Amino acid sequence: MLVTGGAGRIGTALRAGLDRPLRLLDIDPPAPAPGPSARDEVVVGDLCSPAVMASACEGVDAVVHLGGIPTEAPFDDLLRVNVDGTRVVLETAAAAGVPRVVLASSIHAAGFYPRPGAPGEELPATAPPRPDSYYGWTKAAMESLGRLYADRFGMTVFALRIGAFIDRPDPTHLDSWISPADGVRLVAACLDTPVSGFRVIWGVSANPGRWLSLAEGREVGYDPRDGSSAAASPDVTPLGTIYSVHPLGRPL
Repeated sequence: MLVTGGAGRIGTALRAGLDRPLRLLDIDPPAPAPGPSARDEVVVGDLCSPAVMASACEGVDAVVHLGGIPTEAPFDDLLRVNVDGTRVVLETAAAAGVPRVVLASSIHAAGFYPRPGAPGEELPATAPPRPDSYYGWTKAAMESLGRLYADRFGMTVFALRIGAFIDRPDPTHLDSWISPADGVRLVAACLDTPVSGFRVIWGVSANPGRWLSLAEGREVGYDPRDGSSAAASPDVTPLGTIYSVHPLGRPL
């Protein structure tokens, strides 16, 4: 299995948590890892390069695409790396006959949805994109590309709208947090499920006060076991949703 962005936080968690050999592609080499993860293959290169991606996709049965710019940045940079880079990943995976691709989208692809007013009401993962930034727009574009390749080439493509992937949630992220362990469980479920086609799934843990639906994740076998109330420090209290706030604190 190929993991782009293999040196990043999520790639590092997958390396430790998935019981399968990985081929890790990143523009920077990941830190050496002891134990079973030492069997992993490391490829240093740019995912935007068709030649690099074609070589990296040889002989793999799935691609987990984590590589990209993870925050707001100049539009041209985001377009080149997050959008065209994703196109290169999907194009080379399709050409290599890779049947399954998991895309790391983001909650920021739907970041301007307001919290539902009724208690217990949830926003489904099937909700159309509503990005809150240029970064969020590139993730929405990523989802659209995934749908195209699933429909056109018969691939299975899951786009994960990943929340706050951090060890311990802070006040801003109590409802959108995903623990690293649940992140591994989510990716493993997407790799192992018999469900095919295209799906968008919220990447969050079973957090109290959660208003992002877990139904779509459970359809592919995702069973989150963590929650922000148990993981947060005792003095952490919610500050409200992050979704109506642009990452830079100003409108586009």
